Amino acid sequence: MESIHRARLTWQPDEGDSRAHTIELGSQALAASSAPEYKGDPDKADPEEMLVGSLSSCHMLWFVALAKAKRLGIVSYEDDAEGTLDGTRFTGVTLRPRVTFDDGPDEETIRDLHHRAHERCFISNSVNFPVTVEPQGLG
Repeated sequence: MESIHRARLTWQPDEGDSRAHTIELGSQALAASSAPEYKGDPDKADPEEMLVGSLSSCHMLWFVALAKAKRLGIVSYEDDAEGTLDGTRFTGVTLRPRVTFDDGPDEETIRDLHHRAHERCFISNSVNFPVTVEPQGLG
């Protein structure tokens, strides 16, 4: 099934940050800039962070959907995702999800859910670098 996804970007000169722009996603406006190492504002989102965040979000959405299909109750889900950029391209992203269940499944079930979520994630299926999932708090 094909679907279209949109984002609207606006840029206007800003004396304090010439890289400042706004990205509208749905009804939300996100203040953005370039990464600090490229003279951007560290208080604003940058494209590299947004790519890492997109991978993390996509994985989480699939994981939660798959867990709900197994009638597993998730209390919380957190991820400390990290991407490595070699100066010209991403060489990899590592997701480090930590999931808390109300009645925890065994480690094998959790690993299987992460594996299947990773296989289904549209974003990880679209990038040309490895995306590694390292579940935290198992065992």
